[in-house]
Amino acid sequence: MSKEPWVLRPTLCLTGLSLLVSLAPCGLGMEITAQSTVSALNGTSVRLPCTFNSCYKVENKQFSLNWTYQRCEKCSEQLFLQFRMKIVHWRLDHFGNRVEFTGNPSKNDVSFTLHQVQLEDEGTYNCYVMNLPDRHRGHARIFLKVITEVPPERDSTVAVIVGASVGGFLAVVILVLVIVKCVRRKKQQKLNTDDQKTEEEGKTDGEGNPEEGTK
Repeated sequence: MSKEPWVLRPTLCLTGLSLLVSLAPCGLGMEITAQSTVSALNGTSVRLPCTFNSCYKVENKQFSLNWTYQRCEKCSEQLFLQFRMKIVHWRLDHFGNRVEFTGNPSKNDVSFTLHQVQLEDEGTYNCYVMNLPDRHRGHARIFLKVITEVPPERDSTVAVIVGASVGGFLAVVILVLVIVKCVRRKKQQKLNTDDQKTEEEGKTDGEGNPEEGTK
């Protein structure tokens, strides 16, 4: 039996492994990044950001994008913005011409801006991205919350006043304690001085009495 087939098998195995590695998809495929909730003031413009990461360079012929809108969780999705070689606006009566594509697919940005936001615009916006030869389509949901007034900013004046008052009070207390301590120390020093003088006078008198007795 010839031994050549046994010698060639490792080479064939290495070739097969190299082929499998070259055909394997990189990373985890398509990844979408978007904020879960976006708030907008009624009557203003808001940008709904949606970005993606792909293993492959974006080519217009192989890239596709769909933006859909859902009024409620069980409502059907309505297509209003699409990319097929170029941006296509599906003018729904709901949005009119208030939708503007402000992204750049070549920079992995497929965001859009909604102008003159209305209360009826609140709902879920779905971002679908496909970039062949990625096998998986990316999907992200953004809930748009429309508010009628801007939440009031927290007034820090009260906190500053309270903090200053407490700090000033503590400073006064500390100052009073220091003054009282100084006064007590001075009094103690004075008492010690008086006691020392009294002892010295007593010693002097005690030394003078024997002299008077000898006379």
